[in-house]
Amino acid sequence: MKKDKFWINKKLTELSHSEWEALCDNCGKCCVIKLQNEKNNEIFYTNISCKLLDTDNCKCMDYPNRKKIVPDCVKLTPNNLSQLNWMPNTCAYKLVNEGKKLPSWHPLMQEEYDKKTHEKYSVAKKVISEDEINMENITDYIYDWDKKVKE
Repeated sequence: MKKDKFWINKKLTELSHSEWEALCDNCGKCCVIKLQNEKNNEIFYTNISCKLLDTDNCKCMDYPNRKKIVPDCVKLTPNNLSQLNWMPNTCAYKLVNEGKKLPSWHPLMQEEYDKKTHEKYSVAKKVISEDEINMENITDYIYDWDKKVKE
């Protein structure tokens, strides 16, 4: 059974709510704490996740209420996507917005869910919740996600 490649035939602004949600690969990289160098605006990812991220499966534990619990959680929309310079390069929303193809490992490109593939390209089982660390030492947790996937 072939999947409907809605992301190719529609603009992000034309996606239904379910199509928008399906485009997410659940990598969890947007839910890791990021640091920005104030001098040159360079973004550094960490291996520290938002307290709401289930670190085993990269799902938000309270997705409908996340903005109430974590006020600085950014709700991704077609209108704000191009302004979010911290979105990971592998983000499906970012790729589609830039007219690029989804990677072969993306769930929409797979016939069935592959847990091992998900764990390779996601932060699953590779992050620590922000509730478990001393945030004063956050720079000790800077992590290069792109390099780790290539290894």
